[in-house]
Amino acid sequence: MNLTPELARVCGVDLTQAGGLRELSALVVVSEIGVEMSRWRNEKAFASWLGLCLNNKISGGRVLSTKTRPVVNRVATALRMAASGVAETQTWLGSFHRRMRARLGPAAAITATAHKIAIVLYHVLKQKEPYVPRDLLLYEQRIYRHKLSRLRKQAAALGYELVQTPEHKAITE
Repeated sequence: MNLTPELARVCGVDLTQAGGLRELSALVVVSEIGVEMSRWRNEKAFASWLGLCLNNKISGGRVLSTKTRPVVNRVATALRMAASGVAETQTWLGSFHRRMRARLGPAAAITATAHKIAIVLYHVLKQKEPYVPRDLLLYEQRIYRHKLSRLRKQAAALGYELVQTPEHKAITE
């Protein structure tokens, strides 16, 4: 049974188009939080309510813990499942997940990707506008330029200068 048209009618927008969400995940989201996003002042408050943000515990200027808050929330669970499903796709969210997995490990990468999906979900439900995914090539080029810029700054701080090889020059232009 295809519930996508009915779900789109209730929400005012098709949630299954939003990065990684499928029909059942979207149903869980709508059944748990509804379609009215005015309860949260912004996307950060929404992600925090879901327990997908870091909970920095600082005492005396010392960081005691940076783990996420333990929250029992079906929406957060559905978003984490969507994040693990988007991991190997050729989308900007899949690329983001792979970068975070290499940097943070698998569990933290799933939470970080679920956080991104929660922000997308918040904006789609708040604005009632269809989700427009980022272009993967443009996203990866922006990441490449950022890495290159950071590397140049580090080299300059150490007294070195980076010289680009001819075959890689075409990538940055």
